[in-house]
Amino acid sequence: MATQRFIQYAVGSKNKPATVYLQCHVKPGASKVREGITSLTDDAIQLCVSAVPRDGESNKAVLSVLSEALNVAKSDLQITRGLKSRDKVIALRGKIVQDGGEESLSLLIKRLGEAVEENNSG
Repeated sequence: MATQRFIQYAVGSKNKPATVYLQCHVKPGASKVREGITSLTDDAIQLCVSAVPRDGESNKAVLSVLSEALNVAKSDLQITRGLKSRDKVIALRGKIVQDGGEESLSLLIKRLGEAVEENNSG
């Protein structure tokens, strides 16, 4: 599998669960039609949300878009860096991450790619 810097796997320990970190670049205030994951670059997941960056609305929209694209619960996602920035780091925890390192990353990258295709075809 080619190295993708936008996604990193952190092995869990007895007291800390395994985590996948997603580097995202967000474009808030986009039209509703463009909302979703627009592309995957080496450095970041590019995504657009229609919500404006006010009172955390765009952050909620980012988690919603990623939750839908990755088919995970919103509660499994948390913004760990970039609450007031377009560049964000999202932590993903949960069953999909606990099931295995490389396999989990491959599945997540596949789902992200499918989300890009779906967003760009509509």
